[in-house]
Amino acid sequence: MRLLGAVLAGGRSSRFGSDKAQAMLAGRSLLNHAAAALGAHVEQVVVCGRQLSGMVGLADRPAPDMGPLGGLNAALHHAAAQGYDAVLTTGCDMPVYPAGLAEALIGDGAAILKGQQLAGFWPARLASELDAHLAEENNRSIYGWLERIGARIVERPDLVLPNINRPEDLEGWEQGSP
Repeated sequence: MRLLGAVLAGGRSSRFGSDKAQAMLAGRSLLNHAAAALGAHVEQVVVCGRQLSGMVGLADRPAPDMGPLGGLNAALHHAAAQGYDAVLTTGCDMPVYPAGLAEALIGDGAAILKGQQLAGFWPARLASELDAHLAEENNRSIYGWLERIGARIVERPDLVLPNINRPEDLEGWEQGSP
């Protein structure tokens, strides 16, 4: 199975107070940590929602400011056009991708890690379905999308993903207490 990795990085970082994708952790940006961690499980990594030097960037689809579904939609269309079977996603604020997470998510149909809806597995064939979903009048909630496609919710308490939403979350992670 050919897998594309997608780091969803088009958010506004309102709770963080500055661009959290570019916040530094151990000398590298959170986005670079997320891309490197995800890259161990996929053939190629793209960044959704922004352009960065040295990385393939995809504009949210069909327009900016659509939340994570705009980035996911861009990744699904890119995957389908490039011959990938599916997309593994992570958020730019998730600097690790634990061993075993990809295997837990990959299966029949879409899946997310419980409590971390940006850590997901998405068959590329869902691209046109997501186009239709985003064209409808809805709040563009990822939860509505998950319900629409009947995504699996994977429960794995042993797979801990830090989600850095505030500067104090980053400080806690740096001090070893995520």
